[in-house]
Amino acid sequence: MKLATLKELNTERAARRPVIVVTDTSNGEQRLVKAADFARDPLEAELSKQLRMGKSANVEVGGKKWFLNVYAPTARMVIVGAVHISQALAPLARSLGYDVTVVDPRTAFASPERFPDVPLVAEWPDVALPPLNVDHYTAFVAVTHDPKIDDPALLHAFARDCFYIGALGSRKTHAKRGERLKALGATDADIARIHAPIGLAIGAVSPSEIAVSIMAEITASLRMPKEKKAAA
Repeated sequence: MKLATLKELNTERAARRPVIVVTDTSNGEQRLVKAADFARDPLEAELSKQLRMGKSANVEVGGKKWFLNVYAPTARMVIVGAVHISQALAPLARSLGYDVTVVDPRTAFASPERFPDVPLVAEWPDVALPPLNVDHYTAFVAVTHDPKIDDPALLHAFARDCFYIGALGSRKTHAKRGERLKALGATDADIARIHAPIGLAIGAVSPSEIAVSIMAEITASLRMPKEKKAAA
């Protein structure tokens, strides 16, 4: 890899911006393609697929063979609410490679005894969230069921363009949440991004089952093509 390409790659990775290094396997020539430039690239479909899957691969297009070396940011998960569901969800997400942080100002809930080996921030969202550098590669889960905590947290997730935003509550509860969020400046498009009721509809009842349904929905949001998600 040329030094200029390596420097550009390191810059993008430090900024948590995904890139793919494309190598022509016939002659070793390389070029770096930023995710923002995929749509203008002749390999757009293959680049988008491999980034979505998070895997490097050999591809063949138009009789030419290429190696796509994928550099995607490590996915993060921010869980707002140190509740029973979170106790099951945090280790599940970590087993799938997510960097997980649990936020809850209620210190009786956000304790190391209840969340061993999971970073905890026992502060209100306006204090806890900005230092976490929430971004597009963050799955954001709000499960306190307390508007004083969940609502400002969701506004933060909207502003940071998280790839997944989910919130606990029934459809009736979510409708009331939507009205509150609009009063706080959220748009209809923002509210439409919230997965609520949270998780895939698999008949989950226990906290562990609900955690599985949430993780499945997050995985679908990360891995499935947009057209398939729309049809689901």
